[in-house]
Amino acid sequence: MEHVDAVVVGSGFGGAVAAYRLAEAGLSVVVLERGRPYPPGSFPRSPSELGQAFWDPREGLHGLFDVWSFRDCDSVVSSGLGGGSLIYANVLLRKEESWFVRDEPLPGGGHESWPVTRADLDPHYDVVERMIGATPYPLGHPGYDDTLKTLAMRDAAAELGLDWRLPPLAVSFAPSPGAEPGLGLPIVDPVYGNAHGVPRRTCRLCGECDIGCNDGAKNSLDHTYLAAARRNGADLRTLHEVRAIRPSVGGGYDVDYVEHMPRPENEDGPRRERWTGPHTISCDRLVLAAGTYGTTSLLLKNRARFPHLSEALGTRYSGNGDMLSFLLRAKDRTRTRPINASRGPVITSAIRLADGDEGRGAYIEDGGYPSFVDFLVEGASVGSELSRAARFLLERLRGIVTHDTNLSAEIAGLIGPGELSGSSLPLLGMGRDVPDGELRLRDGRLDVVWTAETSEEYFDRVRSTMRRISDVLGAEYADSPSWRRKRVMTVHPLGGAPMGRHPGEGVCDAYGEVFGHPGLYIADGAAMPGPVGANPALTIAALSDRMSTRILENRRTAALEVPRAKAAVPAWDAGSPGDPTSLWFVEEMRGSLAVGRSDPHSRMGTSEAGQFMFRLTITADDVQRFLTEPEHQARAEGWVEAEMCGGRRPVTRGWFNLFVPGDSPDRREMRYRLHFWDAENRPRTLAGWKDVHHGPPTRLWLDTSTLYARLLEGHVEEGADDDAKAIAAGTLHILPTDLVKMLTTFRTAGPDGPSSLARFCGFFLGELWEIYRPRHGS
Repeated sequence: MEHVDAVVVGSGFGGAVAAYRLAEAGLSVVVLERGRPYPPGSFPRSPSELGQAFWDPREGLHGLFDVWSFRDCDSVVSSGLGGGSLIYANVLLRKEESWFVRDEPLPGGGHESWPVTRADLDPHYDVVERMIGATPYPLGHPGYDDTLKTLAMRDAAAELGLDWRLPPLAVSFAPSPGAEPGLGLPIVDPVYGNAHGVPRRTCRLCGECDIGCNDGAKNSLDHTYLAAARRNGADLRTLHEVRAIRPSVGGGYDVDYVEHMPRPENEDGPRRERWTGPHTISCDRLVLAAGTYGTTSLLLKNRARFPHLSEALGTRYSGNGDMLSFLLRAKDRTRTRPINASRGPVITSAIRLADGDEGRGAYIEDGGYPSFVDFLVEGASVGSELSRAARFLLERLRGIVTHDTNLSAEIAGLIGPGELSGSSLPLLGMGRDVPDGELRLRDGRLDVVWTAETSEEYFDRVRSTMRRISDVLGAEYADSPSWRRKRVMTVHPLGGAPMGRHPGEGVCDAYGEVFGHPGLYIADGAAMPGPVGANPALTIAALSDRMSTRILENRRTAALEVPRAKAAVPAWDAGSPGDPTSLWFVEEMRGSLAVGRSDPHSRMGTSEAGQFMFRLTITADDVQRFLTEPEHQARAEGWVEAEMCGGRRPVTRGWFNLFVPGDSPDRREMRYRLHFWDAENRPRTLAGWKDVHHGPPTRLWLDTSTLYARLLEGHVEEGADDDAKAIAAGTLHILPTDLVKMLTTFRTAGPDGPSSLARFCGFFLGELWEIYRPRHGS
């Protein structure tokens, strides 16, 4: 069975962040994404492409849009490399500080409670915003000052005394950070490269954000976190859908998945499901980031395999207060210019409603849609043709325009004799609805039980504010037709596996780790214990970044990898000046040990050799102390792998000594001592040394890359090797490719990182010079 340090299920805002952070720290990471990759230019636009743009593998459909329809609500989510970032509207707002509520009563009983605070997340918000390139809409710059919907929202908010703002957007308006914005300019690739190898260009204000940006102007996760994760060694596997999860017998988790095989484009005949598998991969840590529906469904379907899973599973569902309305025949504040909602990104500005006497808080944002929808609107007529057009749009464009499963039909139903084209402004509301819904299985399929009734006060407040905006803009207000049936449509489903302070309150803790199941994490909207209120993408990503920091710090389950505690502290938490600075790197060596041989140099004894390798994270907790103490000792954590030991085994304790003085002034040793247990629970020790001694410079590579190793019975301490029984002996080597990889894993944490790394390198090179430098008479 294939085994890795971490498997990440899904590549949305939670999964992409986790994949990058864990891979950057040197872990082996596999991302299993059910959907396809979508390079710029590949998103569907033509009718034939749109007919294939939906996700239903049972019917041979492997497209971008996954439409869920439940009894009281509908949702549209994404399927593709980058998850929801492919079709969201780019807004990166932080959750309001006062919305991190504690024990706030719910109408039907119970409480909404967030076990994290804004202060906990602010440093992680900072990190994610920098990585994704969050920037507000450049209103006022040449080419951007005629976006009428933005100006109209600003003016309406001013007249009504409302809090208006330009929220940060994950959009490249300029070709590089700090450059002047411009339309359709070539984007400079970041340091981690271009994942698709397809050129990108800056935003052209075409309003196609929600159906996939064919220019690559949207800083979706495939252009940011996932590209960086791949650069750091993460294995991104698309069209790989997880079907089952379970704890492994020896610790960690097993993941069953299938690999979808879409029908070739030139193949005729009925569509049908095609896949290979199921296949299984095991891991030490499993990160579930398949979205609210995907993650909760996996946990519900595999609940029997996870004993003592919290009874909170399936609870705290909400739609993040999503609501859609239309301002028909809207004009700017002067009532002279019709508002063209198709110019600009889908969302450019937001009006914030704080909690207060009027009810729970919310955001109202301007909406937009692709310009080609104008053509469809103008081409539709009344009577029977309107009915036919509505049916066509419902089937072909369902869930594509803005954020609504039935929005295409709704727009068609509102079309008059051409008056609406170019003068209808969608308004998108989201906020603090009541998280009292339930996700459960019905006949083996996921079902949602949730209505808007307990959130009626919230929705009335949002609708009332939208009406006031409509009045200022001289527009006709229209609810979404589905709202007349109190049917909610959301693109932000949240909850189902909520975080809490204890198992009675949540499925996972404040870091996303599932109670009672160490190493199992939830990193997506399912972990939200209530509505985010603002667009939830940034909060999900920040929580995942915080979770990843904890994974890398947490030594309770660090059997197989990762730097310990301070080693994973990010740059924004450098520590106080008096704290020590730590340094770590990852090293792999491989070779063979001959059974029955006790001396690595000897060729006597059996010729039966077995492959042996290890992968270690070497950590110096205090670089200054490491360099000054004569033993130069650091910790070694990771795993060894050999058939003679029963496969891959975790190192329980390990030591590494760098350039320990040898038996002469020009001789040094690099020593390794690893304690572990074999598959039959017998204690074993791998003791090895690299013999670095004076000679021609051509020996440098051979000496520093060759480890003479002995496999000993028991857990043998330093100095007791001669009294221990040797099981096997031989040599391990660093391959040139592994050396290159190792050099990319050096990291520091603490107040003196760069200079500590420089001192370490100076010590290392100085020792080599002292050993191999030319000497007179030699």
